[in-house]
Amino acid sequence: MNRTHFVMQIGAALSVSCLLASYVFAADNAPDKPAIESRYLTNIRQVTSGFVRAGEGYFSPDGQTIIYQAVPQDYPFYQIYTQPLAGGKPRLVSTGRGKTTCSFFSPDGKGIIFASSHLDPDLIHTEEVGRRQQLEDAKPGAHRRYQWDFDQNMEIFAADLDGKNLRRLTNSKGYDAECSYSSDGREIVFCSDRGGNPNLYIMDADGSNVRQLTHEKGYNGGPFFSPDGKWVVYRSDRKQESLLQIHVIGVDGKNDTALTDNGGVNWAPYWHPTKPYLIWTSADYAHGRRNFDLWLMKYETKGGCILPGPLTQITDHPAADVLPVFSPDGKQLMWTSSRTTDHSSQLFIADFRLPE
Repeated sequence: MNRTHFVMQIGAALSVSCLLASYVFAADNAPDKPAIESRYLTNIRQVTSGFVRAGEGYFSPDGQTIIYQAVPQDYPFYQIYTQPLAGGKPRLVSTGRGKTTCSFFSPDGKGIIFASSHLDPDLIHTEEVGRRQQLEDAKPGAHRRYQWDFDQNMEIFAADLDGKNLRRLTNSKGYDAECSYSSDGREIVFCSDRGGNPNLYIMDADGSNVRQLTHEKGYNGGPFFSPDGKWVVYRSDRKQESLLQIHVIGVDGKNDTALTDNGGVNWAPYWHPTKPYLIWTSADYAHGRRNFDLWLMKYETKGGCILPGPLTQITDHPAADVLPVFSPDGKQLMWTSSRTTDHSSQLFIADFRLPE
């Protein structure tokens, strides 16, 4: 995911052709004030449980089902699951082996895509290492800083809703993941390091006609098409290593614009389906705000560019809130949070209200 891949060890350099804006995030959550999130989120409920951790969820086109990644109790790596929101049980739709991530429904609701390393030629050894690490992490007092590895065996696959009829879409040396469909279902945008640095690529839905979208140093990933199909939003640390900023770029590769420029980590951007808003995860290290919360930006499209506008803090819980996505009608928000009783990361959904 969205996408989940919070990367802390990559790259440098910035070049944009539209307006570059800088924001300082300011929290308004003094102890004597009501929670900020109560203004925008109601009916908050946890929708995953029983996993070591779960997250990076996305809605089906009809909004009735979600797809997400979760670590089961008996396996050390994320697998992909679907789950009806109306009281259904999780259904495994990945192979059950290898590392998986970045699942997404096709816009027609008939299929899914996700990234998987189940074809790893050294999979048995990889699983053994993962199991040993899982045992270490389970020890009392153990705490390991999260790190996403660019697994060189990661490829993108398509499948039917039940995980059957698995088709391999990428077949290149290196990491291919962080994938999502265009709204018409004709194209997939994804991240790949096949050229050296992780950059964005677009391919047809069947894996053909691959073209490179960004050509930047550092890490450029977590992309999503805009609802009108003209833009891609993503995250990049090209300006300063480990400090991710939110960018948009035209699908023609032009008008790459930084929407944030601060001393923090900004990632997992996602478009509102009907209104000119983007939501993402942010922690502003430069100003002492190290907890990850969700932030919303109203933007303007003008002169062939997307221009940044007002920012609104959406969550202010002491736990981490990350990887936000809107339902297809924009009335619900789903995100990954550690606000659980056992502090494990799980998926939450709430009814959502825009600031306006």
